[in-house]
Amino acid sequence: MSSYLDFSFTRRSLVLSVALLCSSATFFSAQADNLSYASPESVGMSSAALERIAPVMQEWVDSGELVGVVSMVARRGEIVHFEEFGAINKDTGQAMESDSLFRIYSMTKPITTVAAMMLYEEGKFLLNDPVSKYLPEFADLRVADEGGALVAPARPMTIQMLMTHSSGLTYGVFGDTLVDRQYRDAQILGNVDLAEMVTRLGEIPLQYQPGTRFHYGVSTDVLGRVVEVISGMTLKDFFEQRIFEPLEMTDTFFEVPADKKPRFGTNHTYDPRTQTLTVSDAPATSQFANPVTFYSGGGGLVSTAEDYMRFSQMMLNGGELNGVRILGSKTVDYMTQNHLPGIFGPNAEFSGMDLGSMARGTGFGLGFAVVQDPAAIGTIGSEGEYYWGGAAGTMFWIDPEEELIGIAMIQHMNVQVPLRATFKALVNGAIVD
Repeated sequence: MSSYLDFSFTRRSLVLSVALLCSSATFFSAQADNLSYASPESVGMSSAALERIAPVMQEWVDSGELVGVVSMVARRGEIVHFEEFGAINKDTGQAMESDSLFRIYSMTKPITTVAAMMLYEEGKFLLNDPVSKYLPEFADLRVADEGGALVAPARPMTIQMLMTHSSGLTYGVFGDTLVDRQYRDAQILGNVDLAEMVTRLGEIPLQYQPGTRFHYGVSTDVLGRVVEVISGMTLKDFFEQRIFEPLEMTDTFFEVPADKKPRFGTNHTYDPRTQTLTVSDAPATSQFANPVTFYSGGGGLVSTAEDYMRFSQMMLNGGELNGVRILGSKTVDYMTQNHLPGIFGPNAEFSGMDLGSMARGTGFGLGFAVVQDPAAIGTIGSEGEYYWGGAAGTMFWIDPEEELIGIAMIQHMNVQVPLRATFKALVNGAIVD
């Protein structure tokens, strides 16, 4: 039975194994935090309903709307669905596998936030500490007002604001303001390392007053530099030693190792002129498969569905997986509350992320979006569910009420299919208890 715990399944072996489990009076299982495999019925889900996932994913692949997908579902610590479809490499037609490697981009952000909260639990900083206490490069930051004048911040940028994208920082790619242009000129995400990035950011005004609005940007990259300064380690080393090794996330890294490059495929971009997917990042020339010095806490990791499931299950378990504790349960509860009202106060309100408004009924915690009102969102789910995704279409959600985790991995910028909403409907529709 050891292979169940080694995550060494192909699609066929998983289907066969679940069939064997279903035919047995006694299901193979382990403690909920050990991520074993079980029949859907043993955890209150329907096998027949979960089988509806495959034809939907396959139809998108067959139509050319997706090149390949890995989908994974766990409930109560038991994996009940794990399948792959299509190809990982559009150029070669190399088949998608369960252990294929994906650019997870912004799904790096929850991991960086967990890293910072580990240091918070150790008494190394307070959430209301000014960022400039640890990054003196930010001591003289100014804010660009609507007329372009530079004014002093009304209040300091705090570490909590970094974790909630309310710091006033931006990405520089979603608009054409004076600040956006300075970000592009400084090639903020193309710097040698996080230290250089912070130095350059210290010379550019903020897009907004700290603590007044949610605006998606480089806040989590800056948070990664805070982790480096406080811990005395690179973000890469901190991740490896404090998170990846303890959680046995052996396929998550900033730079794809040489012996794992065959599992790393192409990334794609939807071309609206031809209505087709074109290769935008090939494995051989990808920044992820060549020497990396810029450890982006906001979008730099490559991972697998299996590894991200381990991270997600740790969060769902209240900070612990398989006897290894990463965070305290109270910390996890605190991270997955909506922090925006407390930060904004009575004179400001949640106004979207300026790359399309975030869904109504949604707030933001420390590193995760948090569902406040599923009916307002219009997608089936639970109050208190938390989630995020990546620029190349990867996505996950964690539903504490249902003890449920869903993960889907693709490699498509500007994806056109409603993957998140459809996958969630398929998975939640399989809950029968």
